[in-house]
Amino acid sequence: MEEPQPSALVTGASSGIGEVFARKLSQRGYRVLLVARRMQRLERLAAELESALAVPADLTVDRDILRVESLIKKQTGLEFLVNNAGFGVPGPFFEADRDALDRMHRLHVLAVERLTRAALEGMMRRGRGNIVNVSSVAGFFNTLNSTGYCSTKAWINSFSEGLYLEMKHLKAPVRVQALCPGFTVTEFHDVIKMDRSRIAESLWMTPEAVVEDSLRGLEKNRLFVIPGWRYRLFVGLNRFLPRSLRHYIAIKYQYK
Repeated sequence: MEEPQPSALVTGASSGIGEVFARKLSQRGYRVLLVARRMQRLERLAAELESALAVPADLTVDRDILRVESLIKKQTGLEFLVNNAGFGVPGPFFEADRDALDRMHRLHVLAVERLTRAALEGMMRRGRGNIVNVSSVAGFFNTLNSTGYCSTKAWINSFSEGLYLEMKHLKAPVRVQALCPGFTVTEFHDVIKMDRSRIAESLWMTPEAVVEDSLRGLEKNRLFVIPGWRYRLFVGLNRFLPRSLRHYIAIKYQYK
């Protein structure tokens, strides 16, 4: 019997890193399932890609998570999952919008956990698969006015590491990666109304560069992929700093 075309599911596929993943995976021969809230954008992208499918869904809502879970389980050739959908809620935790915080935690934690669990069932059965959980450099730090965001990205890092260890112990041919970009030129910062000019130009990366680093890292089965040597240096140095000094830096040099 002929093998089904391998498929990939990308959340947050309507723009930025998710859109680039969708394009790159389509070029590699995957049938890409495009998941995001904005149907018009998804349809335009699906029309550009070969055999892509637009799947409008809000992954902060239970019924949509269930619908995408069901879609994943019906795929006979799902070999790639990119949990990319996400957003930030800026401001002090006690002042931040309560409903927005709840949606962010559901998207970064619950949706990632549920879709990964659904995808792994088939991947383990078929004996191959790739899971990329898009985290952030913020997952290695705690910064002011981003308490919820940093915490959920830290969870993604820990969750991905746990899965990576399970796969390694079981000698399962399923690769797991936590992709941890720094400042990337996407709509993410426009949504939270962040002034990009406050950040040095050298720290900004393109989504294309981020995705290329991710795919290269996946080929080498790297757990943590941190695009850009500056960010790898920041994270590496942070591990050796006393906690008291990290706290001082976080307060002294907070982004306002």
